[in-house]
Amino acid sequence: MRRERVADGVYAFISDMYAQVNCGVILTEKGAVVIDTLPFPQETRQVLRFIHEHLGPDSVRYVINTQSHADHIHGTYLFGGATVIAHENCRVELETWGAESLEEAKREVPELGEVELRLPDLTFTDSLRLDIGGRRIRLLHVPGHTSGSIAVFVEEAKVLFAGDTVMPVPYIRWGNWREYRESLSRMRLLKADVVVQGHGEVLLRGEMRESIDSSIEYLDYINAMVTDFVNQGATEEEVEQVDIESCGKSRIPLHGLVIQLHRDNLSYLYRTLREQKVAFP
Repeated sequence: MRRERVADGVYAFISDMYAQVNCGVILTEKGAVVIDTLPFPQETRQVLRFIHEHLGPDSVRYVINTQSHADHIHGTYLFGGATVIAHENCRVELETWGAESLEEAKREVPELGEVELRLPDLTFTDSLRLDIGGRRIRLLHVPGHTSGSIAVFVEEAKVLFAGDTVMPVPYIRWGNWREYRESLSRMRLLKADVVVQGHGEVLLRGEMRESIDSSIEYLDYINAMVTDFVNQGATEEEVEQVDIESCGKSRIPLHGLVIQLHRDNLSYLYRTLREQKVAFP
């Protein structure tokens, strides 16, 4: 796992085991704040060791889950003394299908055998502010990827942990493209110097604006394109053949995983728009 110091006392940990998913650590004189906890316990324990080396054992005060998906929350159970914070929709999602999803994952991936589902202790709706050890941290609801997605802005350091709302290709399979678009526009107003994506490389200020603008254009383009396909009576298989690069995104990031994410987006939009067309011909 790769570690990057993105500001004084603020770190990003980038997984080598799954899709370059990111975890954040904020060190303060009053304890640590951890943002997302990675999919595999062995990587989460590396993060714990790092925190222990700097602040001592049992020094994690808060764990923030930016969403409910497994790659962001599996390691949360390892932070027993911390308060876990998430959006209220994230908790509802975990209560609804979290245990079933975890058991299915354990059957497929033996390395997850010890993982336990940890539900959030504290939830919020629109925003929440944490003040700890001289750090001002804002948690913001940014739906679109999921209904419970949030971002975490470390104000004085101007570091934004964006969760999966910012990643090389927006992923809307569990969400809503219009909400996603609005959330990206809101993030642009924060004027962060550094953005830690949910997956992929850390972005600097100029890269952030370019990435967000590109993602908004991508969402607009694929929605218009798939709408045209549906109106013309095309099949889902025909829609899925549209190349990611023709929609303005590279096929290279996340070791090519973005190609599958793109196909999922097209399939999701096709099915959604087809249902709407049937309901309102």
